[in-house]
Amino acid sequence: MSESAEPQLYQSRIPIHPRSIKGKFRTFKTGVLVLAYAVFFLLPWLRWDRPVGANQAILFDIPERRFYLFDMVIHPQDMYWLAVLLIIAAWLLFFVTGLVGRAFCGYFCFQTLWTDLFMFVERWVQGDRPARMRLLKAPWNGEKTTKIGLTWLIWFLIAVWSGFTFTAYWVDAPTLFVEFFTLQAPTPAYITTGLLTLTTFVMAGLAREQVCIYMCPYSRFQTVMFDKETLLVSYDYPRGEAEKGRAHLGKGLKTQEERHAAGVGDCIDCGLCVQVCPTGIDIRKGLQIACISCGLCIDACDEIMAKQGWPKGLIRYASETEIETGKKPSLLKFRTIGYGVALTAAFIGLTYGVLSRTPVEFSVNQVRQPLFVSLADGRVQNSYELKIQNKTMNELDMALSVEGLDGVEIEYGGNVSQMKVPAEGHRNFLVRLKMPAQNATGQQPFRFVIHDKGGALGQFERTAMFNSPNR
Repeated sequence: MSESAEPQLYQSRIPIHPRSIKGKFRTFKTGVLVLAYAVFFLLPWLRWDRPVGANQAILFDIPERRFYLFDMVIHPQDMYWLAVLLIIAAWLLFFVTGLVGRAFCGYFCFQTLWTDLFMFVERWVQGDRPARMRLLKAPWNGEKTTKIGLTWLIWFLIAVWSGFTFTAYWVDAPTLFVEFFTLQAPTPAYITTGLLTLTTFVMAGLAREQVCIYMCPYSRFQTVMFDKETLLVSYDYPRGEAEKGRAHLGKGLKTQEERHAAGVGDCIDCGLCVQVCPTGIDIRKGLQIACISCGLCIDACDEIMAKQGWPKGLIRYASETEIETGKKPSLLKFRTIGYGVALTAAFIGLTYGVLSRTPVEFSVNQVRQPLFVSLADGRVQNSYELKIQNKTMNELDMALSVEGLDGVEIEYGGNVSQMKVPAEGHRNFLVRLKMPAQNATGQQPFRFVIHDKGGALGQFERTAMFNSPNR
């Protein structure tokens, strides 16, 4: 560095212009992308017929403290399902990473999906890799301004609609659409959409691979989940380099047999595997933190091998053991089995919790001030507060009975003569129990029993204690 050169705090980003490629991994990535976008962008608009509540198939209703997932309504006390679901997602990520490396990053990560779409727009407007590189180096003129301006405009529209769609999961989508574009939507809707628009535009349009390399924590701790049996996007170094390394066809070695006889590997150093990589790495240098295991370099190398008439698989999903010894990896290893068992147990537990959830939450609290009252006629009275929450979408008309007390009389407090609980609502009932003096002795356990008069939900029981003077 010359004395006049200014020191740099950090290295400037080198723009990456991936070349388009066809192949099975590119087809799979496109299929995942189309499916993911169809689910994300269309679900808020899917209507769902419900007796009460929102008619949106997927709705996270924070003010009403309800999450609607098709026919399922999730209440606050069901939030432990979310914890189990997050545990399953984490273990599934570890399980998949142990098997096939960063496949989640390459095919399912939001950053990958949106960056892929933004790159498609860029290629559609500006052309493939050579055209985009020429455009970048060209001086600013009408063509460059138009193409880059149109690219950014489409990016911005995609980012806005992505942010709006996310917001639509939390309110009624058609209502939000009208209010949003007539400037009558709540302020949080504009803030949420604006923040997501900004982050989507910057992350998928401008930062791209820098998010995967510098910001994503997964790229940092992925190595602790790898072992020598993990399938990774790998360059078959012994085959590609052989004894004397790689060489171009123009050096007189035109056939694979000639190359092998001369000790030269099968890699012809075409560079296509580097050109198609969305993070700009050279897979031939071994495992790197920036590799997202998308498999596009496999498609590129297979294409070249096919044109040469040579076997495919110079770059492929392979384990370190396979590259070194040629032995196929074993998927039935302790780590894989352990994650598989844990995943199965967690999934069974979540399924059981969802299927066995009770449609009615019923609790009993005794009024302890006073603990009991001796009435003028000699009877003893205890008071209880019954809390009933109806998780169904229909009003419930409940009947109450008491088991375990002889001669008890049930009296409802206030003006409550019937125990009706509104759909997706709750009610508190003050209930007084009166016992003849000869039957009331000390503390007596008993059960409150409620059941739906319609008979569809069965009965629900809670134990309680009846208190009276010691005799």
